[in-house]
Parts: sequence; C-alpha cells; structure tokens
Amino acid sequence: MPKQFYTEHDIEDLCRRGILSLEINDSVVLTELAYEKSQRLGMKLVRQTPDNPPCAPVRPYISQQQGPTGGGSPPAPIVSDGPPAGHTAETDLPQRIREAVRSRLGAEVDSHLLEVIIGRVMKSAGVK
Repeated sequence: MPKQFYTEHDIEDLCRRGILSLEINDSVVLTELAYEKSQRLGMKLVRQTPDNPPCAPVRPYISQQQGPTGGGSPPAPIVSDGPPAGHTAETDLPQRIREAVRSRLGAEVDSHLLEVIIGRVMKSAGVK
C-alpha cells in the first residue's frame, strides 16, 4: 500500500479548505514541519498510536529491549574506571562502545553495521 506524505504546505492547504482533522495511520506520514504546522494551526491529528509523533519510525528493537529473562527491564548502567594502563580514551572508546552495545542488545547486533556506525560517530566527533 503506498504511503501518503504531507508537508507543511499540504497542512496549510487542508486548513484553508476547512479540513481541521487528519487521520494518521500506517499509510500516512507527516514531515516534522508538517507536524509542527498542524499544531500551530490547531489541526487535530487522530492517531492509532498516540505515543509516537507521526513521522517517528517505530523501532521495536530499540524501544522494547529484552533482557535475558525476556522482560522489559532496563539494562544495568555501565561503570568504568577509565581505560586500562597504556590505553588512551580515544583508542579504548570504540572497544567500550562495542562492549556496551553488545551487552545491551546481545547477539542481535550486526557486527559490520556496528563497526560502520562507530567509525562514523568517531569521525564526526573528531576522534581517531
């Protein structure tokens, strides 16, 4: 089923035509600006899942983390006394990130994807 995308201009047009409510479902997507414009103009957005903004993707693998018992309890915080002797924070950081992600997500982690993400984040943060 094709999706219907709405921009802020679409929302303005709907309001000018007197349409003051819009049903948001799996086939309707609003841009961030359209969502903000609808709020400013007082347009009522009727959603099936009121917890997510209309443009937010549903990511059950992030929002419903499963612990070893299958429950939804949050993972324990990761505590570190710093890098081991002979290591700097920059050289040890990727390894600590890998370990933290694997401890929270377990075997569901795609190792190649994790390496790409860590590399991009490290590069954008200016860390080698």
